[in-house]
Amino acid sequence: MHQPSYEPLRGPDFSSYAPEEVGWLLQDFSHVTLEAPTEEREEAIQSGGAHYAESLPVEYQPNARYQELFRAALDASAARIARAVGAVTETVLAERSPRPVLVSLARAGTPVGVLMRRWAQHAHGLDLPHYAVSIVRGRGIDTAALRWLADHHDPSDVVFVDGWTGKGAITRELSDALAPYPDFDPRIAVLADPGRCVDTYGTRDDFLVPSACLNSTVSGLISRTVLRADLVGPNDFHGAKYYRELAGSDVSGYFLDTVSGRFAEVAEAAMADAGQLAATDRTPTWEGWAAVERISQEYGIHDVNLVKPGVGETTRVLLRRVPWKILAQRGAGADLDHVRLLAEQRGVPVEEIDGLPYTCVGLIHPRYTRGATGADGKAVTTAGTADTTDTEHEANAAGIANRDERTVAAR
Repeated sequence: MHQPSYEPLRGPDFSSYAPEEVGWLLQDFSHVTLEAPTEEREEAIQSGGAHYAESLPVEYQPNARYQELFRAALDASAARIARAVGAVTETVLAERSPRPVLVSLARAGTPVGVLMRRWAQHAHGLDLPHYAVSIVRGRGIDTAALRWLADHHDPSDVVFVDGWTGKGAITRELSDALAPYPDFDPRIAVLADPGRCVDTYGTRDDFLVPSACLNSTVSGLISRTVLRADLVGPNDFHGAKYYRELAGSDVSGYFLDTVSGRFAEVAEAAMADAGQLAATDRTPTWEGWAAVERISQEYGIHDVNLVKPGVGETTRVLLRRVPWKILAQRGAGADLDHVRLLAEQRGVPVEEIDGLPYTCVGLIHPRYTRGATGADGKAVTTAGTADTTDTEHEANAAGIANRDERTVAAR
């Protein structure tokens, strides 16, 4: 494997994280204009087959009410998150490597990777390496980053980390991408696995991980990763932007400190969880994927890529995409307060149903495809003629999206 000539980017020059918390195996594209309005991005995707990773949507900036919900959700769930961080980290240390190299999938995996590193330090005095790499749906993982890792660490020690699972698309993406690199273990370690598609996790409950509520301002002020042919050569890292201008809204450190501040009180329970997990059959069942296929058929969508299950993925639909409706487990409580607020702001109906295997599921509009992409990252279109109801939905969605461009900068 040939080593790229550059080193990981670190804070404070790139990201608001402390330099020892994470090294980003990325290029700094902060000087490049990559953001585009939703309509322009979708037109480019549809007309030229452009990939979603070739540009960036405008960062969603939460209002005061939403920020209050984030802080309330974090206060309420910090101990639960800390316990899951402890359980998954202990599982990794016991089953994968006594001195793992944590490699988080940027950017949702990065806060979790930092927390796992902090747990290993808190509980065992270990100073684990932690990096963040790019993986792009339809194009795989950053191979230059893999080469760098192989040149600097034993690939058998590398543990890929993500925040949570939805239906398991990234799990499959990583497995496929690593097939030519058998020295790397493709199994992802996640905080929460409601999709039941990995075997290394802290919990399989579908609950609110507050880092899903925000974008760069809870992820070290780093954008989603970018892969574009005129910016990334075959031996280059993928890229991302550092949004220094959002420093006043940054809660990345607050999130990490709030959760890690609960480590001591949950340590005994986390160790017990890890012991129980060790004695449990954790073979992935892919129940989440089956549920998504069922929902896709029942709601006439006929495309699993437009069904985003779980609290984290539903939040992303509302922040970044053109949502059609939200399915919520009847009686779901505070975990969905921020989802209900975002749905209200975007004029999206929330339908409470019984027997939902997730706390909630976000549905992207099946015929209005502005911002919607399929498994290959390109625009999704649904065959067939829309009936009157669908046409009304489409008109409503267009009005909502146009309003949001002016007010919410929908992600």
